Parts: sequence; C-alpha cells; structure tokens
Amino acid sequence: MTEASHRIIIKRPVIATAHHGGAWKIAYADFMTAMMAFFLVMWLLGISSPKQLAGIAEQFKMPLKAAIAGGPASGNSSTVIPGGGADPTRAAGDVKQSETESDTDSNDNKSLGSLKQRLDNMIESSPVLKQFRPQLLIDITPEGLRIQIVDSSNRPMFDRSSAIVVSYMRTILREIGPVLNAQPNKITLSGHTDATLYMQGDKSYSNWELSADRANASRRELIAGGMEDKKVLRVMGVASSMNLNQDDPYAATNRRISIVVLNHRAQAEIESSNAANPANAGVKSAHARQATIGQSPANLSGTPL
Repeated sequence: MTEASHRIIIKRPVIATAHHGGAWKIAYADFMTAMMAFFLVMWLLGISSPKQLAGIAEQFKMPLKAAIAGGPASGNSSTVIPGGGADPTRAAGDVKQSETESDTDSNDNKSLGSLKQRLDNMIESSPVLKQFRPQLLIDITPEGLRIQIVDSSNRPMFDRSSAIVVSYMRTILREIGPVLNAQPNKITLSGHTDATLYMQGDKSYSNWELSADRANASRRELIAGGMEDKKVLRVMGVASSMNLNQDDPYAATNRRISIVVLNHRAQAEIESSNAANPANAGVKSAHARQATIGQSPANLSGTPL
C-alpha cells in the first residue's frame, strides 16, 4: 500500500456567527413595548375625569396584598361580596355612604313631625292655649310644617281694619315663639285677609298692605316671646289671593296668619333664588320690598275685618 492510501482526512464543521450577535434586537423590542405602554397610560390619564383620577390614586395607595384580597376591610366582612357589611349606611359597616337628598328629606319629615307632636301636646296641656284649639291648624306641607292661626267671627286676631294684635293672639304667638326657636329650621310668615274690599282713608292702603302689616306684627310677637330674629327668612302679605275657604271668600277663616317652619329643601330654594344673580341684587331687593308690603297695582275700596 502506498502512503497516499493511508492519509486520514478530518472534517470540522464551521459555525457561522452573526456580526455583533442578535441580543440587541430583543432588548429593542422590549423597549418599544414599554414605550408604547407608557404613552398608552399617559393618554388614558389625559382623558380621565378628576373623579376617575382620584379613584386611580386611591388604588395605588392601597397595598398590593390588600388589593388582591379584595380591599382593606375584606378580612372584617362577613359577606362574600367585597366591601359589604351589615348596614352600609352606618359607620360600623365596611362601606359608609354619604347622606343623599332623600335622606335629608326623611330627616326633615321626622324632625318636623316631632315638632308637630310637641306643639299638639303643648296646646292640649296648656289651659290657656287649649281654649284656642279650633283656631290653630297645624299640618305638614311640601315646604315644611305649617301653623295657621285663623280668625273667628267671635274672636278676631286683630283690631278691626288694623294690625294691632289682640291679647289672645299675643298669648298664642308668645307661647309658640320658644318652641320654634328650639328648631334649627328657619320660618316664613304670611298674612291673609278675606275678600272684603278695604276703604278707609288713604286709597293707597289696601288689603295687601294690611296683610303684610299683620304678618310683621306677628313676627314681633314671636320675637317678644323668645324667638330669635334671625330665624325669620321671609315676611309677606298676600291679601285674599289664597283663601282657606274656597267656597266663601268672605269667610272669617280666610283671615289668618300662616307660619311655615321650612324644611331644608324649601329653605335652600328660597335662599338660592335670592342670591342667584348678584348683578341684579338691587332689582331683586326692590321686588322683595314690594312683595313684603303687598303693593297692588289696583286701588281697592271697602272695609275688611
């Protein structure tokens, strides 16, 4: 055998490698994904409302362990619903709801109902007031608790054709004053006359002025009895525009003083309407003064009781 036939050939595979390697591509892809997520988060925050942003901030304040478990008070809840409790309207529960408008109305009804009961008990237990019970009408209206002191043919509240309070009317108002003062609600007073036309001297003085003067005289008696002046929100005269006895506009019961202990909704509406447009405050004040004194565009004649 020749030397050429015994030659050994070794083949080694050649491994081709890319220039600088390919790991940078993975890192670049991760970077672009993170940037896309970052800009997506920024866009979502930009279109979110302040309320939504506050909720997101609260979520980030919560520890991760508590968030996964269902909330900070999830361990204290006996219900399978996260955030539940025995009574969600109470502080003892896991969820404390804010007071809604219906809750306010319900509280007003309870408070004014208690005031009505207190007035009824006071009238029944007082020998002085009990004799005037037929002339005291107390009921609940959409505006609040209404106390009406009505006139009687045999027992008028004011001197004839004047705003001078008679003795028994003064007693009623001064007895009611301290009870109203104990209530946080503000009140309105309105004076009413019957439809008998007024004619006594000056033609510019009519049932409108008379009813307003009687309402204001009643206000003074309430304050003299112990009620604070700041509790009065409005005093007005409405003449015979709102008769209690619709069938007989000349009935004695139409002559009355109406005191309304306002609920929160009615009080807020009156206060907001008076302060709705500060630019027109001067015009509104003039209108309020006109409504208070009860000026009427027409000249009335006759003599009311």
